[in-house]
Amino acid sequence: MTTYKLAFVVPLLIPVLCAQTSERLSLASAVSEARRSHPVMRAAEDRVQSAEGLRLQAGLGLNPRLILQSENTRLWDRPAFRFQDDADNFVYLSQVFETSRKRQRRVEFASGTVRLLTSERAVLERQIAGRVSLAYWSAASASQIRDVLGENVKAFEGVIQYNRDRVREGAVAEVDLLRVMLERDRLLVSAQSAEEDYNQAIVALLREMGRSTFGSLQLTDSLSELRDVELPEPAAILRMRPEWEASEAAVARAEAALRLQRAYTTPDPEVLFGYKRTAGYDTLLGGFQINLPFRNRNQGQVSSAQAEIRLAQNQARALETQIRAEVEAASSLYQARRRLLKETLGPMRERADEIARIALAAYQEGGFDLLRFIDATRARLDTLTLYYRTLADYQQSVTSLQIATGAQL
Repeated sequence: MTTYKLAFVVPLLIPVLCAQTSERLSLASAVSEARRSHPVMRAAEDRVQSAEGLRLQAGLGLNPRLILQSENTRLWDRPAFRFQDDADNFVYLSQVFETSRKRQRRVEFASGTVRLLTSERAVLERQIAGRVSLAYWSAASASQIRDVLGENVKAFEGVIQYNRDRVREGAVAEVDLLRVMLERDRLLVSAQSAEEDYNQAIVALLREMGRSTFGSLQLTDSLSELRDVELPEPAAILRMRPEWEASEAAVARAEAALRLQRAYTTPDPEVLFGYKRTAGYDTLLGGFQINLPFRNRNQGQVSSAQAEIRLAQNQARALETQIRAEVEAASSLYQARRRLLKETLGPMRERADEIARIALAAYQEGGFDLLRFIDATRARLDTLTLYYRTLADYQQSVTSLQIATGAQL
């Protein structure tokens, strides 16, 4: 019989010992840490900083060019060559003058890129916060189920001792004791499996938070607290979603790109001015050059930019439809799970607890056979497992509704 005690005691001590060194973690702390230090968020910030650098570069003016040139230098034959009199030497500056406000158009396009990447960073931040929240409630549910199974294993130890005493007294057959031990072992296997599920859920939570080290956690937020979500006005939902801001930024960036490409249809003149020494005489040098847009007037880039605008606008319309569908689906799921918990599973859990309590008392008084007692215990365990899983589903539906409506996570 000692083997049964060890098989029970060791798994139960593991959660207790871990709890003594576990880090306490609330949902708000988990989300805050992920937003602050997740590697993906740091990468998104780097993309924004890169775009800021490109915007700075876009606003810089064009540099003039200094040209030093020498011609007609001869180092052989006769008469003798005199460099200062016989060579043609040039020193002049060249400057391109941009037309059609090209620099301003480049800055507008670069600013549109910064705005788009900033919006995409906000979208990514909400996605990470949502995944952390979903993982947190999955881990909280796994923790509750693990604890319930551990409590049942512990309770069956008392039933086993009760049956040992009765076997010694000759009040029951030894087969009843073996049947209770078998049920305890079945629960022990389930408890060990639940412990593994919990450990995997914790690893998933830490991964979503962006941690590279994995340890023990004690989740502090209550799974049983039914959070309420108020639906904002339909017109306000679009403005609250960072995806909508990103879609508007994409349209604005595409429009800025079209203005820039149209500006490039106008050629930029280049002016030359400087000094020339030829045949021993000092002279001035001046010039002007410009591309003649006979064939290439940037038509392809303009056409592409126009198509990009239509693409961004169509994607924005598709996003609006998607957001409205997400809100409707998330709201329906939230209401359904809330009703299920309040109207069905809450009372169902209370009845299961009462039945198990009565069955245990009746069994100890000899008014209940063993199989009916085990059935009542199993019914309570199944009900509690379903209850906690549905609680996690409800909390996740709250998170999904917050994501869909753009509410604060």
